[in-house]
Amino acid sequence: MTFKVVIPARFASARLPGKPLLELAGRPMIQWVIQSARRSRADEVLVATDDARVFAAAFDPAQPEHNLGIITDAAHASGTDRIAEVARTLGWSAKTIVVNVQGDEPQLPSLLIDQVAGLLQAHPDADLATLATPITNVQELLDPNVVKVVTTDGGEALYFSRAPIPWHREHASAGWVSQSRCDGARRHLGIYAYRVDALQRLTELPPSTLEIAEKLEQLRALQQGLRIIVATASVVPGMGVDTEHDLAAVRRSLAAAAAAE
Repeated sequence: MTFKVVIPARFASARLPGKPLLELAGRPMIQWVIQSARRSRADEVLVATDDARVFAAAFDPAQPEHNLGIITDAAHASGTDRIAEVARTLGWSAKTIVVNVQGDEPQLPSLLIDQVAGLLQAHPDADLATLATPITNVQELLDPNVVKVVTTDGGEALYFSRAPIPWHREHASAGWVSQSRCDGARRHLGIYAYRVDALQRLTELPPSTLEIAEKLEQLRALQQGLRIIVATASVVPGMGVDTEHDLAAVRRSLAAAAAAE
């Protein structure tokens, strides 16, 4: 299996400005993400950024002499657009598999990078592949910051939503807050594998009505008829970093891991 990894890493962030460079256990966050990607089976790992400071930090801590950064257009609306630019610039073929590893996932296991790439390779009729984990409590089901996914019995995505899906109507007799069941619900993980032809097609399309409503880019793909195959993640990843609270939690987690070594 051969595939590429591209890590989109934008310096500007509404919640955490300069997020890729925030320090975690003595290193910038972006280097933790690179380290995970480099431990995968990818034949190439790149960091797509619009900022010279992130570019300068875009190296594997084990090989600091090799910069992995590539400067992309600052006007891009999403990480997907950055990855599409990289694919065009480097002339990757239409069937090349590329994995989008988000730059704020310092605890992402490399095993999941391999899994999502292998999933797409195993489903030649799919355009994208992604992963999910079981939702184990109702609070998580009701949280709009947790993206849920439902699929066919064959694993093809039917819908992604911030709303609680599937909804157990008979167990919520008093409405939203009375819901008592979450079985069958799955949390979507923000890792994707694309074939380059599907990636380019996706970024050439305008935002769809469902995407705009839910603020979920993957709904553009579904609404335009692209096929997304979904599998249960082989391991549960550590926390990503979206907020100051997340940042503190990840710092504690990495410090504890270092102390245990």
